[in-house]
Amino acid sequence: MTTETAQPGTNPGGVPAPAQHLSVVAALKANMRDYGLMLALILIMLFFQYFTNGVLFKPVNLTNIVLQNSYIIVMALGMLLVIVAGHIDLSVGSVSGFVGALAAMLMVGWKFPPELAFLAHPIVAGAICLVVGAVIGAAQGYLIAYHRIPSFIVTLAGMLIFKGLSLAILAGKSVGPFPAEFQLLSAGFIPDFIGPTTLGILAENGQPVVLHTTTMVLAIAVVVAAVFFAIRGRARRQARGYETEPFGLFVAKNVVIAVMVLFFGYMLASYRGLPNVLVVMAVLIALFVFVTKRMTFGRRIYALGGNLKAAALSGIKTERMTFYVFAIMGALAALAGMIYAARLNSATPKAGQGLELDVIAAVFIGGASALGGVGQVAGAVIGAFIMGVMNNGMSIMGVNIDWQQMIKGVVLLAAVFFDLYNKNRSA
Repeated sequence: MTTETAQPGTNPGGVPAPAQHLSVVAALKANMRDYGLMLALILIMLFFQYFTNGVLFKPVNLTNIVLQNSYIIVMALGMLLVIVAGHIDLSVGSVSGFVGALAAMLMVGWKFPPELAFLAHPIVAGAICLVVGAVIGAAQGYLIAYHRIPSFIVTLAGMLIFKGLSLAILAGKSVGPFPAEFQLLSAGFIPDFIGPTTLGILAENGQPVVLHTTTMVLAIAVVVAAVFFAIRGRARRQARGYETEPFGLFVAKNVVIAVMVLFFGYMLASYRGLPNVLVVMAVLIALFVFVTKRMTFGRRIYALGGNLKAAALSGIKTERMTFYVFAIMGALAALAGMIYAARLNSATPKAGQGLELDVIAAVFIGGASALGGVGQVAGAVIGAFIMGVMNNGMSIMGVNIDWQQMIKGVVLLAAVFFDLYNKNRSA
């Protein structure tokens, strides 16, 4: 006689159970963190839009927010994996500054003989810098994973070491400017392949609004793709008998996201279009969403941070996973360092100083747990934008830097408190 075991979302015979629909209140409670983050970002933007007399939503300022926070978002993606795995990396700011300095010396500072002149080419120098960043991260990951040295200690030492190396190779001076090809990484915009579109409305300067059509088409494509995958995901959950949010709440959420994306795309299109660095960010975000949600590698990282001993007993090579996570973090810190240097058009001895604090704050504000095992890519990105909008808005308002630091500290503490409060209430 055999006994059948029902799978989640199925009846004992293996037949999918009817889909369960949560009430609006239950759905809001279950997704309080996600909805709260999005609502917080909207409210913060509206707050600074009002108190900056409409400056925040100007196309040029929104473009500046993207450019000013691109390297924070790039590093936040790697930091998310590190924190989810149950570790911390305090060296990312110094590593990014060191790699930016290395890029400057390769392309501008060091004079290579003719047979090695190819090393100064922006593409070759950029590839070298990415490899160097990955090696740095891997070295730190090796000490943490295989020698059991706490990540706090290893990366604190790394922060000091690479800050010193930046000063050493730059000899205390700024080095630049970079070749024009390298500057395009942070200062360039995608070309308008379709051609400009002139609208029948006037801008503030009295001139007709001319849109970067390619940017608007891409924004519409992103909205269509997001809605398609959201509908397909909901249909799959219903087909398997899992709980789903109410249809009205589902529609409202996707309408809000679509409006925000289209508004943001319109603003960028009415200025110079889509920055190159935003394309790089979008590719990385899509890649990390796929890795964390669809790949075994991503699920193992969450298992690693959720319960290290259980992960090891289940056959996960925890040392190897830690090693990989820090190597990825090092490569992303290197990319962020090059973006930062390209934006400034020079490498400075103080580049990257304090960036690790904004990166870590963005991830924690985005819902990652300090205990590991919890966190999402979307949350880290929204957290980084919250930090970026606050920095930009307070600067426009003329808030002193000391008050800015205190306000950001309070926001970080409130975000962590809110997260712990929700977890304790759920428990």
